[in-house]
Amino acid sequence: MSPGLIPVTILTGFLGSGKTTLLKRVLSETHGQKIAVIENEFGEENIDNDILVNDVEEQIIQMNNGCVCCTIREDLRTTLSELAEKRRKGELNFERVVIETTGLADPGPVAQTFFIDDEIAESYLLDSILTLVDAKHAEEQLNTRQEARRQVGFADQIFFSKTDLVEPAALEALAHRIKHMNPRAPQQSVHFGEVPIAKVFDQRGFNLNAKLDIDPDFLNADAHDHGHDHGHDHGHHDHDHEHGEHCDHPHHHAHDDDVKSFVFKAERPFNPAKLEDFLGAIVQVYGPKMLRYKGVLHMKGSDKKVIFQGVHQLMGSDLGPKWLPSEKKISKMVFIGIDLPKDILLQGLEGCLV
Repeated sequence: MSPGLIPVTILTGFLGSGKTTLLKRVLSETHGQKIAVIENEFGEENIDNDILVNDVEEQIIQMNNGCVCCTIREDLRTTLSELAEKRRKGELNFERVVIETTGLADPGPVAQTFFIDDEIAESYLLDSILTLVDAKHAEEQLNTRQEARRQVGFADQIFFSKTDLVEPAALEALAHRIKHMNPRAPQQSVHFGEVPIAKVFDQRGFNLNAKLDIDPDFLNADAHDHGHDHGHDHGHHDHDHEHGEHCDHPHHHAHDDDVKSFVFKAERPFNPAKLEDFLGAIVQVYGPKMLRYKGVLHMKGSDKKVIFQGVHQLMGSDLGPKWLPSEKKISKMVFIGIDLPKDILLQGLEGCLV
């Protein structure tokens, strides 16, 4: 991590999923770290201030004007810059920040604050977005609430709470459904908010790194069971479908979630200028519906991997390490979004290859 930057974790999840429990647990665990918590209060899901302040010496900054998702740009910016300022002056001592969003919030604008705003970017590093999913009520929430689906799409890490209240088969079906929405995010169950601190912090979910974390089964099974017409996923001789069969869950077809992910792979290199134009155009049109996207790319004329990722309309890229002589140069990209026009995207990317 860059020296001097304060890591920030965004904790999101639907109402009643146990964010508060998880947060209390993280704050009270003896890790010797001082954590500043920024909350947006909304409705009655208010952390009991007394408990938190007594238990742990934390500075809790409440944003009392209701929901941060509505007024986030200014509020969050101001709060973050004041915190950083007080830390510089030695008035406050904290090593990291946790932002707890309301159960109704879209984490997108929260995440974007760390990219758009130069002042914030000079002090903070967005580490990851953690989404807490209530295993008992998730099916219904995902079916009826788009914000629940968006939170899943944004996640770098998914935690299932209340797993003791559901049958293993139901949990497996839920995990499978969520994997289709977001194959990037590792999944894990937590009991009563107990989760080792190492699983919460320093996930580096937002770093531009050369590893593209997509569930390997998802990649190999060629994103199965969505009626694929993948003439353009070249070079798919890495098909080993023995794990494909777990995708034929009959109940899986009942959910046609609007938050979906798909993967593009290609062995031919990209033409950099064409790709830049195409991605620029796509982001202009579909940015609001693009939740997270990331790729490790093989570019014509470069012996280094090119890594790109984005949130909504904001996209960044970076040169990664050199391709190893033993490595097969394959571009891989994953897109997670709401009703994205998969065919347009795949054909467009195909058209950017050399």
